[in-house]
Amino acid sequence: MGFPEEPALERWQPQKTWQKPASYAGRGIGGLFRGAFFGVVWLVVRIWRGIGAVVGPVMRKTSDLAMAPYARAERGYLRILPAALERPLPVLAGATIAFVLTLAAVPLLGTDLIPQLAQDRFEMTAKLPPGTPLAQTDALIRKVQAVHAKDDGVRVLYGVSGTGTRLDASPTESGENIGKLGVVMQSNDAEAALIEGLRSTMRNEAGVQVDFGRPELFALSPPLEIEVEGQDLEAIRVAGNKLAGLLRANPHYADVKSTVEQGFPEIQIRFDQQRAAALGMTSRQIADAVVKKVKGEVATRYSFRDRKIDVLVRAQEQDRASLEDIRRLIVNPGSGTPVELASVAEIVATTGPSEIHRADQRRVAIVSANLRDIDLGGAIREVETMVKQNPLRADIDMRIGGQGQELGESIRSLLFAFALAIFLVYLVMASQFESLLHPFVILFTIPLALVGAVAALLLTRSPASVVVFIGLILLVGLVVKNAIILIDKVNQLREEGVAKRDALIEGARSRLRPIMMTTLCAVFGFLPLALAFGEGAEVRSPMAITVIGGLLVSTLLTLVVIPVVYDLLDRTPDDRYAERGRRARSDAEAVAEVLAHEHDPLNGGTKA
Repeated sequence: MGFPEEPALERWQPQKTWQKPASYAGRGIGGLFRGAFFGVVWLVVRIWRGIGAVVGPVMRKTSDLAMAPYARAERGYLRILPAALERPLPVLAGATIAFVLTLAAVPLLGTDLIPQLAQDRFEMTAKLPPGTPLAQTDALIRKVQAVHAKDDGVRVLYGVSGTGTRLDASPTESGENIGKLGVVMQSNDAEAALIEGLRSTMRNEAGVQVDFGRPELFALSPPLEIEVEGQDLEAIRVAGNKLAGLLRANPHYADVKSTVEQGFPEIQIRFDQQRAAALGMTSRQIADAVVKKVKGEVATRYSFRDRKIDVLVRAQEQDRASLEDIRRLIVNPGSGTPVELASVAEIVATTGPSEIHRADQRRVAIVSANLRDIDLGGAIREVETMVKQNPLRADIDMRIGGQGQELGESIRSLLFAFALAIFLVYLVMASQFESLLHPFVILFTIPLALVGAVAALLLTRSPASVVVFIGLILLVGLVVKNAIILIDKVNQLREEGVAKRDALIEGARSRLRPIMMTTLCAVFGFLPLALAFGEGAEVRSPMAITVIGGLLVSTLLTLVVIPVVYDLLDRTPDDRYAERGRRARSDAEAVAEVLAHEHDPLNGGTKA
């Protein structure tokens, strides 16, 4: 059955005289546009061919020059690998020695919880002795502002004299004796110099405790925080002050302060029980009388419109203004024979603790400090050595708290995460390789990666921290890929009937380029983070350095060590691998025949 032919398209012809000029003009313009279009296309093609004729040889030469190092590396690798397979013991001994030296070098790294993050702003807190009037605090803050207002890098310098006017103010960190100086920098470069300058200025102010803090991106305790425990408050005070003095004498510690070093002035009343009983009074009655006269007692409330106003009754100001006035207070009002407080008690002016801390139901004094040119782990070890050489007291215990305690807990949890990552990677590889041996061989890349990571941290003088451990966990997934690529290719070749040694050499040769490409791509991807550009680089850089060092060294050692380990541990005969490959190919051919039969229309199947 045929289809009717479509009528041919006929060119439109003008029917009237006035239509002919327009028709001819349209055809001319169309021809002009077609000619211009094809002319532009021809010109572009010619230009492109000319550029190709010039650039092509240059690119080919550049490619040859770029691939020349790879060709030399491949030739050298093909000389090294057979020699390593022939003499495996020196290779394994060298890798083992490198790993042992790495473990020995780990204590040299130092440890920190989180690297200090410069945020272009910080705050200085000056704590004058308790009882200092607000005018004196304000004069000190203004003096510091005037000295450092023109320092390099300072954008804004503002001070606050006296704290504690808000309802949420801390009772131990508030009062007229506390002043704060806020500093906003133009850049992070001059921050350390300005902090040292402020410390030098405040060092000339006797009895002033200074502390520096940054805006809290992370809720962290002070870098070094030591808890001095005991039962006797006086013994704790002496031990805390001794430890604070030891820290101040060491240049590694700055802004040292102790919670028992500065106390609030107070008046203590020590009752004479026998004298009071002879006069017919008890300690409770005397204490109540003193409180009513000094602090006052709400006798009633005065109603004014919708408000209730307390009526406070107490002694006049001139009767309780000094220590002698307190001694002359009458403690038995209404009696025929007045008794002064000095007759039944001893009144002394002393200094009491500004705050009392407790940990596990025991009184503690907290001594804290910022660190200077030392890592947190090194500071903890130094403090323990310092206390061992200068014991505090027999009844005083010392415990590291703050970031030191958080560091230990974080390291334990991250080590567990590191081990869990290795275990999960092993499970995934065992299920895919259908073998327990080959994943075990691949896991040898992880110790090799640790060699590179520790070496990179030592070269850059970066301490181990939480972000470094995160980089190590990343390495577990990154470094095994090279060994997976290599072992998988070797297994394919052995299933095709190639001998084990030949399969190792050919597999390593064929997988050398993809291994180098993936490693270099990962290294160059992490390189901007490692170079520490921009804000927050202090946190990002150690992780990138860890990954780059681990990838480079593990790749170089993997290409030699993993084939050697595979050759020693895999004792499966070559004919068994060949038989496995034949079965796999026969199964694949059977599946292909079934699929072809199902899709063959002559056999009742559907046409693909």
